[in-house]
Amino acid sequence: MELLNSAVVDWSRGQFALTAMYHWLFVPLTLGLGVIQAIMETIYVKTGDEKWKKATKFWMSIFGINFAIGVATGIILEFQFGTNWSNYSYFVGDIFGAPLAIEGILAFFMEATFISIMFFGWNKVSKGVHLAATWLTITGATLSALWILIANAWMQLPLGMEFNPLTARNEMIDFWAVVSSPVAINKFFHTVYSGWILGSLFVLGVSAWYLLKKREVDFAIKSIRIAAIFGIISSVLIIWTGHGSAKQVAYHQPMKLAAMEGLYEGKSGAPLIAWGFLNPEKKSYADNVEPIVLAVKLPKVLSWMAFGEADAFVPGIKDIIDGGYEVPKIDPRYQDRVPVRADGTALSFDEKKAMGQRAQTALSNFLKAEKEKDTVAMAEYKSILDANYKNFGYGYLDKAEDSIPNVPLTFYSFRIMVILGGAFLLLFLIAAYLDWKKQLHKFKWILWVFILFIPLGYLATQLGWVVAEVGRQPWTIQDILPVQAAVSGIQSSSVKITFILFAVLFTGLLIAEIGIMKRQIVKGPKIEEKADKNDDSDTY
Repeated sequence: MELLNSAVVDWSRGQFALTAMYHWLFVPLTLGLGVIQAIMETIYVKTGDEKWKKATKFWMSIFGINFAIGVATGIILEFQFGTNWSNYSYFVGDIFGAPLAIEGILAFFMEATFISIMFFGWNKVSKGVHLAATWLTITGATLSALWILIANAWMQLPLGMEFNPLTARNEMIDFWAVVSSPVAINKFFHTVYSGWILGSLFVLGVSAWYLLKKREVDFAIKSIRIAAIFGIISSVLIIWTGHGSAKQVAYHQPMKLAAMEGLYEGKSGAPLIAWGFLNPEKKSYADNVEPIVLAVKLPKVLSWMAFGEADAFVPGIKDIIDGGYEVPKIDPRYQDRVPVRADGTALSFDEKKAMGQRAQTALSNFLKAEKEKDTVAMAEYKSILDANYKNFGYGYLDKAEDSIPNVPLTFYSFRIMVILGGAFLLLFLIAAYLDWKKQLHKFKWILWVFILFIPLGYLATQLGWVVAEVGRQPWTIQDILPVQAAVSGIQSSSVKITFILFAVLFTGLLIAEIGIMKRQIVKGPKIEEKADKNDDSDTY
């Protein structure tokens, strides 16, 4: 593959990041609100209390606004694989395209089928059928996320494939290996739970606004109760999947973990940095400058989180580049994904680069031999290619520094995300306690905090993706294809123009969504049944 100039790479990465980050403003709220509205409708069907129907229909209207714009941004995102990342699409399209196709055929059509019943079937189908449609709509949205996250997880840990030198493409040989990847499973649940938390924060904040305005008090209290309980459950679950993510990153993407922790020199019994500041004097992975200053450390916690042993060795950036450390034993199914020296120690960057260059040279020679119909030479070169393919992408990198992600962005994004996650759990616990004591209306400053935490929820979800995607750079496919080999052969000016167009379009869509949701919130829940006329009574 021909390497293109850095301007095309940078602008293509920027455009994809722009599109993905805008898209992710809508997806997590869809996942969270979808479940919350389904829970409320379930309570309505069980109790027959029309107030729960009123609450369901209100949050459903917000869900619908957000869902529609999320679909629009998602479609544009997928088109970019063909326009800006055609080399990537050609190289892995047989694998990457499969989960995206399933997402479009199965999950999206499932959403489209049942969402119409959910919105327009209130007086046309039975309560049970409508409830089923509501649950199936959010199930379809969640399955949409599943298949997209399976595709993304494959980029982090490529499994179930074989490189075909005749076509110079990766081909799927084990669909279930792709679907059941440990990274995919953990990433799916962690991402969905983050959406549940954002949905809970959103409901909490909007409901707090009603309490401050002394409007729709009963509706607001009911909504806060559901959001607080759901938020607590989601926060506990995301801690569990967060721990799982740490283990997966430690085994399969050690450079990402080192960047997350600002760890340059590996340690046995490595501490977890609760907070600290990266030292601006640190200029190189090889110098002796202390990387973090004013650090608050939790002794041996990183070793335990990563490998389940308090004294386990966690490699730093320098160790990963220099090699020579003992590679931790992982699930035998994935052990062969980690090439090692004869003594079982890790390869250095230079050794990986040499393997990548041998693989690329072998591929070129194989294709020449194929044209000459030299089957003996083809078999020889294919053997060399197979033996070195796991580090194919290192052949595109010039120097060791190219394999290091942006440490400051990854380090601080991870810290802020984790701190916000802890703050969210505390907020949900406070909301649940005040609701239990029937004292929500007595603490106006707490209600304002509920409102102010809505944008922090969005920030946390965005930072999670920053850690996941920036932390794995320079790879589009871990160890196999770097970004500079994945972009399309187009002019950087074309990408700049579309970047500006997308920025304007998405900003306009975001402003429109905020405006529409604001009007809907100000208008408040509709009073449709006689039983709803007393909804504003203060139950406190």
